[in-house]
Amino acid sequence: MRKYIILDLDDTLLDFTRGEIEGVTTLLTEQGVTDIAHGLQIYQAINTTVWQQIEQGAPREPLLNTRFAKAFGALGIQVDGVALERRYHAMLDHNFYVLPGARDFLNTLQNRQFTLIAGTNGTKTIQLNRLEGSGIAGYFDRFFISQDLGVDKPDPAFFAAIFATYPDMTSDNTIMIGDHLASDIQGALNSHLDSIWYNPHHDANPAGILPTYEVASYTAAEHLLWNN
Repeated sequence: MRKYIILDLDDTLLDFTRGEIEGVTTLLTEQGVTDIAHGLQIYQAINTTVWQQIEQGAPREPLLNTRFAKAFGALGIQVDGVALERRYHAMLDHNFYVLPGARDFLNTLQNRQFTLIAGTNGTKTIQLNRLEGSGIAGYFDRFFISQDLGVDKPDPAFFAAIFATYPDMTSDNTIMIGDHLASDIQGALNSHLDSIWYNPHHDANPAGILPTYEVASYTAAEHLLWNN
Protein backbone atom coordinates (compact mmCIF):
# COMPACT_ATOMS: atom_id res chain seq x y z
CA MET A 1 0.00 0.00 0.00
CA ARG A 2 1.24 3.49 -0.86
CA LYS A 3 2.16 5.67 2.07
CA TYR A 4 4.54 8.30 0.67
CA ILE A 5 4.09 10.50 -2.38
CA ILE A 6 7.03 12.57 -3.62
CA LEU A 7 5.67 15.49 -5.61
CA ASP A 8 7.51 17.74 -8.00
CA LEU A 9 6.50 21.41 -7.76
CA ASP A 10 7.14 23.32 -10.98
CA ASP A 11 4.50 22.65 -13.62
CA THR A 12 3.21 19.75 -11.54
CA LEU A 13 1.54 21.86 -8.83
CA LEU A 14 2.86 25.40 -9.28
CA ASP A 15 2.52 27.22 -12.60
CA PHE A 16 6.21 27.90 -13.09
CA THR A 17 5.84 28.47 -16.84
CA ARG A 18 3.48 31.41 -16.34
CA GLY A 19 5.86 33.11 -13.91
CA GLU A 20 8.85 32.33 -16.12
CA ILE A 21 7.23 33.91 -19.18
CA GLU A 22 6.19 36.99 -17.21
CA GLY A 23 9.67 37.43 -15.74
CA VAL A 24 11.62 36.92 -18.96
CA THR A 25 9.17 39.15 -20.85
CA THR A 26 9.86 41.92 -18.34
CA LEU A 27 13.62 41.58 -18.84
CA LEU A 28 13.29 41.51 -22.62
CA THR A 29 11.11 44.62 -22.58
CA GLU A 30 13.51 46.48 -20.29
CA GLN A 31 16.37 45.75 -22.69
CA GLY A 32 14.43 47.10 -25.67
CA VAL A 33 13.56 43.81 -27.36
CA THR A 34 10.47 44.30 -29.49
CA ASP A 35 9.96 40.77 -30.81
CA ILE A 36 9.11 39.23 -27.44
CA ALA A 37 8.05 35.88 -28.87
CA HIS A 38 11.41 35.46 -30.59
CA GLY A 39 13.25 36.54 -27.44
CA LEU A 40 11.36 34.01 -25.35
CA GLN A 41 12.14 31.29 -27.86
CA ILE A 42 15.86 32.08 -27.71
CA TYR A 43 15.87 32.18 -23.91
CA GLN A 44 13.92 28.95 -23.52
CA ALA A 45 16.23 27.05 -25.87
CA ILE A 46 19.30 28.21 -23.93
CA ASN A 47 17.63 27.60 -20.58
CA THR A 48 16.70 24.06 -21.58
CA THR A 49 20.33 23.32 -22.44
CA VAL A 50 21.49 24.85 -19.15
CA TRP A 51 19.13 22.68 -17.09
CA GLN A 52 20.05 19.57 -19.03
CA GLN A 53 23.67 20.18 -18.05
CA ILE A 54 22.70 20.79 -14.41
CA GLU A 55 20.64 17.60 -14.30
CA GLN A 56 23.68 15.75 -15.64
CA GLY A 57 25.74 16.99 -12.70
CA ALA A 58 27.29 20.26 -13.92
CA PRO A 59 27.65 23.09 -11.33
CA ARG A 60 24.40 25.01 -10.96
CA GLU A 61 25.29 28.63 -10.20
CA PRO A 62 27.92 29.23 -12.91
CA LEU A 63 25.56 27.90 -15.56
CA LEU A 64 22.53 29.84 -14.37
CA ASN A 65 24.61 33.01 -14.32
CA THR A 66 25.32 32.60 -18.04
CA ARG A 67 21.84 32.03 -19.43
CA PHE A 68 20.75 35.67 -19.78
CA ALA A 69 24.09 36.81 -21.15
CA LYS A 70 23.86 34.06 -23.78
CA ALA A 71 20.22 34.74 -24.60
CA PHE A 72 20.64 38.48 -24.98
CA GLY A 73 23.94 37.94 -26.80
CA ALA A 74 22.05 35.87 -29.37
CA LEU A 75 19.74 38.87 -29.77
CA GLY A 76 22.70 41.20 -30.30
CA ILE A 77 22.48 42.83 -26.85
CA GLN A 78 25.25 42.82 -24.26
CA VAL A 79 24.04 42.62 -20.65
CA ASP A 80 25.32 41.88 -17.18
CA GLY A 81 24.10 38.27 -17.01
CA VAL A 82 24.72 37.92 -13.28
CA ALA A 83 22.72 41.06 -12.49
CA LEU A 84 19.81 39.92 -14.67
CA GLU A 85 19.89 36.52 -13.00
CA ARG A 86 19.51 38.20 -9.60
CA ARG A 87 16.63 40.32 -10.88
CA TYR A 88 14.94 37.28 -12.39
CA HIS A 89 15.29 35.40 -9.09
CA ALA A 90 13.61 38.29 -7.29
CA MET A 91 10.67 38.03 -9.69
CA LEU A 92 10.44 34.26 -9.29
CA ASP A 93 10.27 34.75 -5.52
CA HIS A 94 6.81 36.19 -6.10
CA ASN A 95 5.56 33.64 -8.60
CA PHE A 96 2.74 32.23 -6.50
CA TYR A 97 0.61 30.83 -9.31
CA VAL A 98 -0.93 27.44 -8.55
CA LEU A 99 -2.14 25.20 -11.36
CA PRO A 100 -5.94 24.82 -11.53
CA GLY A 101 -7.07 21.91 -9.41
CA ALA A 102 -3.75 21.48 -7.60
CA ARG A 103 -5.04 22.58 -4.19
CA ASP A 104 -8.00 20.22 -4.40
CA PHE A 105 -5.62 17.43 -5.42
CA LEU A 106 -3.33 18.05 -2.45
CA ASN A 107 -6.28 18.30 -0.11
CA THR A 108 -7.65 14.97 -1.35
CA LEU A 109 -4.27 13.26 -0.95
CA GLN A 110 -3.88 14.66 2.54
CA ASN A 111 -7.37 13.50 3.52
CA ARG A 112 -6.44 10.02 2.30
CA GLN A 113 -3.59 10.04 4.86
CA PHE A 114 -0.72 10.03 2.38
CA THR A 115 2.52 11.60 3.58
CA LEU A 116 3.28 14.26 0.98
CA ILE A 117 6.89 15.22 0.27
CA ALA A 118 7.99 18.06 -2.01
CA GLY A 119 10.95 17.02 -4.16
CA THR A 120 12.08 19.82 -6.43
CA ASN A 121 15.04 21.04 -8.42
CA GLY A 122 15.65 24.72 -7.89
CA THR A 123 16.98 27.46 -5.66
CA LYS A 124 16.12 27.01 -1.99
CA THR A 125 14.95 30.54 -1.18
CA ILE A 126 12.84 30.79 -4.33
CA GLN A 127 11.11 27.46 -3.82
CA LEU A 128 10.43 28.05 -0.13
CA ASN A 129 9.05 31.53 -0.83
CA ARG A 130 6.79 30.14 -3.55
CA LEU A 131 5.54 27.31 -1.36
CA GLU A 132 4.62 29.75 1.39
CA GLY A 133 3.28 32.47 -0.90
CA SER A 134 1.11 30.07 -2.87
CA GLY A 135 -0.42 28.69 0.31
CA ILE A 136 0.42 25.02 -0.35
CA ALA A 137 3.38 24.58 2.03
CA GLY A 138 1.14 23.18 4.76
CA TYR A 139 0.25 20.11 2.74
CA PHE A 140 3.82 18.78 2.85
CA ASP A 141 5.57 16.86 5.58
CA ARG A 142 9.02 17.96 4.33
CA PHE A 143 10.66 19.84 1.46
CA PHE A 144 13.68 18.49 -0.42
CA ILE A 145 15.27 21.10 -2.69
CA SER A 146 18.19 20.33 -4.95
CA GLN A 147 20.28 23.39 -4.05
CA ASP A 148 20.00 22.46 -0.38
CA LEU A 149 20.91 18.82 -1.04
CA GLY A 150 23.77 19.59 -3.42
CA VAL A 151 22.38 17.27 -6.12
CA ASP A 152 19.59 17.57 -8.66
CA LYS A 153 17.04 15.06 -9.83
CA PRO A 154 17.56 12.59 -11.50
CA ASP A 155 20.65 11.86 -9.37
CA PRO A 156 19.89 8.87 -7.10
CA ALA A 157 21.49 10.82 -4.23
CA PHE A 158 18.53 13.22 -4.33
CA PHE A 159 16.13 10.39 -3.59
CA ALA A 160 18.54 8.71 -1.18
CA ALA A 161 18.32 11.82 1.01
CA ILE A 162 14.55 11.41 1.16
CA PHE A 163 14.77 7.71 1.97
CA ALA A 164 17.29 8.43 4.71
CA THR A 165 14.77 10.73 6.40
CA TYR A 166 11.97 8.14 6.53
CA PRO A 167 13.15 4.82 8.00
CA ASP A 168 10.05 2.90 6.85
CA MET A 169 10.08 4.27 3.29
CA THR A 170 10.42 1.58 0.62
CA SER A 171 10.12 1.36 -3.14
CA ASP A 172 6.80 -0.42 -2.61
CA ASN A 173 5.13 2.22 -0.45
CA THR A 174 6.43 5.30 -2.30
CA ILE A 175 5.68 6.87 -5.68
CA MET A 176 6.99 9.94 -7.55
CA ILE A 177 4.65 12.33 -9.37
CA GLY A 178 6.10 14.90 -11.76
CA ASP A 179 5.80 16.52 -15.16
CA HIS A 180 9.43 16.31 -16.28
CA LEU A 181 10.67 13.11 -17.84
CA ALA A 182 14.40 13.76 -17.58
CA SER A 183 14.38 14.72 -13.91
CA ASP A 184 11.24 13.37 -12.20
CA ILE A 185 10.64 10.16 -14.11
CA GLN A 186 14.27 9.30 -14.81
CA GLY A 187 15.04 10.06 -11.19
CA ALA A 188 12.36 7.61 -10.08
CA LEU A 189 13.72 4.98 -12.46
CA ASN A 190 17.25 5.52 -11.15
CA SER A 191 15.97 4.94 -7.62
CA HIS A 192 13.70 1.98 -8.48
CA LEU A 193 10.54 3.91 -7.70
CA ASP A 194 7.20 3.77 -9.46
CA SER A 195 6.25 7.06 -11.07
CA ILE A 196 3.29 8.98 -12.46
CA TRP A 197 4.10 11.28 -15.35
CA TYR A 198 1.75 14.26 -15.09
CA ASN A 199 1.30 15.18 -18.75
CA PRO A 200 -1.76 17.45 -19.12
CA HIS A 201 -0.64 18.77 -22.51
CA HIS A 202 -0.17 15.28 -23.98
CA ASP A 203 3.48 15.93 -24.81
CA ALA A 204 5.35 13.33 -26.80
CA ASN A 205 7.98 11.16 -25.14
CA PRO A 206 10.85 11.11 -27.65
CA ALA A 207 13.43 10.34 -24.96
CA GLY A 208 11.98 6.91 -24.32
CA ILE A 209 11.99 7.48 -20.55
CA LEU A 210 9.16 5.25 -19.43
CA PRO A 211 7.02 6.17 -16.42
CA THR A 212 5.07 3.51 -14.59
CA TYR A 213 1.89 5.47 -15.31
CA GLU A 214 0.93 8.53 -17.34
CA VAL A 215 -1.99 10.85 -16.59
CA ALA A 216 -3.38 14.03 -18.06
CA SER A 217 -5.31 15.18 -14.99
CA TYR A 218 -5.22 15.14 -11.22
CA THR A 219 -8.42 13.10 -11.23
CA ALA A 220 -6.70 10.39 -13.24
CA ALA A 221 -3.77 10.44 -10.81
CA GLU A 222 -6.16 10.02 -7.89
CA HIS A 223 -7.79 7.04 -9.60
CA LEU A 224 -4.40 5.39 -10.08
CA LEU A 225 -3.39 5.97 -6.48
CA TRP A 226 -6.62 4.55 -5.12
CA ASN A 227 -6.39 1.45 -7.31
CA ASN A 228 -2.68 0.59 -7.50
